[in-house]
Amino acid sequence: MSQSSDPRVADKAPNLIEAKPVPRPGVWVWAAIVIFLALGLVSSLIENKNFRWDVVAQYLFDPRVVAGVGWTLLLTVAAMLLGIVLAVATAIMRMGTNPILRGVSWAYIWFFRGTPVYTQLVFWGLLAVLYPRISVGIPFGPEFFSLSTKDIVNAMVAAILGLGLNEGAYLSEIVRSGLNSVDKGQWEAATALGMKRSTVLRRIIIPQAMRVIVPPTGNETISMLKTTSLVLAVPFMLELTFVTNAIGNKNFLPVPLLIVAAMWYLFITSVLMVGQHRLETYYGRGFDGELSQPRKVKGISKRQQAILSAGTVNTATNLDVTP
Repeated sequence: MSQSSDPRVADKAPNLIEAKPVPRPGVWVWAAIVIFLALGLVSSLIENKNFRWDVVAQYLFDPRVVAGVGWTLLLTVAAMLLGIVLAVATAIMRMGTNPILRGVSWAYIWFFRGTPVYTQLVFWGLLAVLYPRISVGIPFGPEFFSLSTKDIVNAMVAAILGLGLNEGAYLSEIVRSGLNSVDKGQWEAATALGMKRSTVLRRIIIPQAMRVIVPPTGNETISMLKTTSLVLAVPFMLELTFVTNAIGNKNFLPVPLLIVAAMWYLFITSVLMVGQHRLETYYGRGFDGELSQPRKVKGISKRQQAILSAGTVNTATNLDVTP
């Protein structure tokens, strides 16, 4: 008689394995330590009257501070746009076959990465002193026309140029590494189909390279937001850090105004981080295999999760076992 025909086996319900998570007391210990330290920090911030939270609340949405936030965002966006354009251009030049363009690209990156951004901003602020007039003509020859430098390069333009040119040198290496991450077979296949180099870059290479380019570019954008505080060297006196420092020095309350600036920077940075995460998710589709992986199961180790992710075992934690 077979096992399945045995009435004793047929009447007996299958046993279920009740998987229980492995106890991890270290997690609770560290949670208690972190909570204790966090409560101590919050207590010190609330009970310490020197922070002057009433002054922080008074100036957090002050029109001058809000305007400074707007100018800071404008500087960040404009400098990053200029930097991205220069980065893409110089990265393509370095990857090209023209030795002259490769040399120009290398010299640009070498100079702007090799000098501090504060020093560059000081020189941009002194541009009108070094070159009172900007002229167009033949070198060592006749001059066609000239304009006053102050009329063209004001403090705002100088700040954007200083930040954007410096950022372009750093982003150039990021873009170049992203382009190099795409398999060479993509170039060869597209070229074999008769596509132009510009079309291959625009439609095939750059979209695939964005997966590598976006994360460090997002980090550079967040860094640029804070680097705008250095435009005092130009000098540009409308951005957030300068405005809060000016108000704090005037009222002899520098700490509360520094807290105001820090809170605005943290808020903007948080928004940028969310946007960066969404961009990374969008350009990472088809690479990370997120859609093919099973849902993470709580209470199991990373090794067990990796086994489930391989798709070679049943994803259910309760397995039917027949005698």
